[in-house]
Amino acid sequence: MGLTVETGATVAFDRFWRWLKRHPHCILRAGTPDAYLYDQDDLHWHIDEDDDRTPTVQLMRGKALIAELVLEPRDVLFVQATPDPDGEEGQHLFEVIGGGDDAVAVYHFVMAHGLDDAGSGHSKQLKQ
Repeated sequence: MGLTVETGATVAFDRFWRWLKRHPHCILRAGTPDAYLYDQDDLHWHIDEDDDRTPTVQLMRGKALIAELVLEPRDVLFVQATPDPDGEEGQHLFEVIGGGDDAVAVYHFVMAHGLDDAGSGHSKQLKQ
């Protein structure tokens, strides 16, 4: 099955990752084709890299780890950004596309705003 690039922007994973690390409170949902993690008022996102510089996205309640995504950047081709077709106005879907001949979305992030929305704040109030 081939990849169809939707109308929207494509960015390099490194640029997306640097931006995502500055916007953890803007994540509404993150996941893989097999699992979805949803933001809640009493949860927060922790975005970091392990000792081998492997990107990790953790969903936490206080100091307790609820769930974790460990991303494999060597398999990533690019990140596709589009307005979220199922979300509220202003929400954006970022699909991390990976694979070879059969490129697919290996991770996704639904954000409260787009990549270049300079006027967007960084609070959970955006997620309501």
